[in-house]
Amino acid sequence: MKPDLFQAPDYYLLDDLLTEEHKLVRDSARAWVKREVSPIIEDYAQRAEFPKQIIKGLGEIGGFGPYIPVEYGGAGLDQIAYGLIMQEIERGDSGVRSTSSVQSSLVMYPIWKFGTEEQRKKYLPKLSTGEFMGCFGLTEPDHGSNPGGMTTNYKDMGDHYLLNGAKMWISNAPFADIAVVWAKNEEGRIHGLIVERGMEGFTTPETHNKWSLRASSTGELVFNNVKVPKENLMPGKSGLGAPMQCLDSARYGIAWGAIGAAMDCYDTALRYAKERIQFDKPIASFQLQQKKLAEMITEITKAQLLTWRLGVLRNEGKATTAQISMAKRNNVEMAIHIAREARQILGGMGITGEYSIMRHSMNLESVITYEGTHDIHLLITGADITGIPAFK
Repeated sequence: MKPDLFQAPDYYLLDDLLTEEHKLVRDSARAWVKREVSPIIEDYAQRAEFPKQIIKGLGEIGGFGPYIPVEYGGAGLDQIAYGLIMQEIERGDSGVRSTSSVQSSLVMYPIWKFGTEEQRKKYLPKLSTGEFMGCFGLTEPDHGSNPGGMTTNYKDMGDHYLLNGAKMWISNAPFADIAVVWAKNEEGRIHGLIVERGMEGFTTPETHNKWSLRASSTGELVFNNVKVPKENLMPGKSGLGAPMQCLDSARYGIAWGAIGAAMDCYDTALRYAKERIQFDKPIASFQLQQKKLAEMITEITKAQLLTWRLGVLRNEGKATTAQISMAKRNNVEMAIHIAREARQILGGMGITGEYSIMRHSMNLESVITYEGTHDIHLLITGADITGIPAFK
């Protein structure tokens, strides 16, 4: 088991832009990742298993709904603090960050924003500690980039709703206690329902044979005449805009998280290049390796500036969906490119589990696709600047 020697790059002294609270939150998350995630994650990824024992720790470092008000069990932190936590968790592993950001932005966020006061008090405190785990049901087998085409539906049966349909590619599904499920009513309007494990007809088969996010638990949600109590409908917002608002929060977290994966690959490659001797000198002395490393730190720095500014806009309530899409797309593309370049610096060692790079690279193949594919985010920017949607 190799020690975690990670040192975060800060080429433009961005720490000067952070508050003392931001740095304390980040450093606490970083220390926890070094202690609890780094020593075990390669083994769990190799076994394609999620390390459930870290759930309590994720709750303790603010990994679940850090921006949720204290009265509901959250930490009441701002958006930059949330982003920094996601950065540090994904520096450990994208799959662990997926578990964290799904719980935060796709389960706790909609209950907080669209749920009733009773729902907030019932679910949020337990979700914030990890006593309850949740998942988010939007994507369907035949409807990915077009969620509005969903066929999952519910009917009003008088004293309850009857839910039918299926969702897939759902993080946390196999062990989730609750699912925030988006379904159409009899008029075709999309609403959010809270479905609890144990409801008859609700099953969560696990997805196996993944080459990516192997340390994350992924599955399906299947609803076969599930009776959902009427008080489990979230009344605060309906229509496709409701789940999209949740995805804005999650995509924002991904934009920060991807920087963490990139920083880990860069730091690993830089250290290796200084230590690896070829032709009687460290490979860091060769021009092509310096080119790779210089481009890496440049792109990381640009991404850090992009997300910090986006965090300020989020705090001010000014960030748009298109701005969030730009950051998610740019930063994940940046991270996956850095992972590939870092792997080359390590040569053959780069494909082994002794280093984190190949695991990051495989994970990022999912991150570049989920919560809006790379191409869809490009078209969101295109539609925003031209006023002409190209995907409808």
